[in-house]
Amino acid sequence: MGNKRVAGIILKGVFKIALIITLILFYSFLFIRQPLAQEKKTEGEPVVITSQTLVADNKAKTALFEGTVIAKKGEVTLFADRMLVYYSEEKGGSNIKKIEAEGNIKLVRGKRVITSRFASYFAEPDERIVFTGEPIAAEGENVVKGTKMIYLIKEDRSIVENSKVFLKTKS
Repeated sequence: MGNKRVAGIILKGVFKIALIITLILFYSFLFIRQPLAQEKKTEGEPVVITSQTLVADNKAKTALFEGTVIAKKGEVTLFADRMLVYYSEEKGGSNIKKIEAEGNIKLVRGKRVITSRFASYFAEPDERIVFTGEPIAAEGENVVKGTKMIYLIKEDRSIVENSKVFLKTKS
């Protein structure tokens, strides 16, 4: 009877270790799998933003896009109801410094989709998007939820606060 109990305890320990390894592999697969070579591919590409309305304030260097807003750069597309874009003018062109988006946020990159109620894009120092308002990241049937998600675009890496992971396992 004692040997069966010890075997059961060992089996439970092995199962927990397997679950932890699966979670680590899932995070690696979900958030770090795009090669860094793609970073160079999108660096020179323009950001294209479309919307129903645009209100530009040249003095404040802001542009307010409202109604079915879509911002696209390379393989990354960001959807929202409203986006306030902060920019600077350098060498005859404009550079986006920050974007504040709200309402029905959805970021799509390949098969990965991140949704939330609010998002803030920061061009510098490291190109990133901060998602708040019940952010959810999904790839296929695998889902990660949290209170705050930071997506580092160039590194194709995410940081999730108060995470909860749902994995679809094969039977």
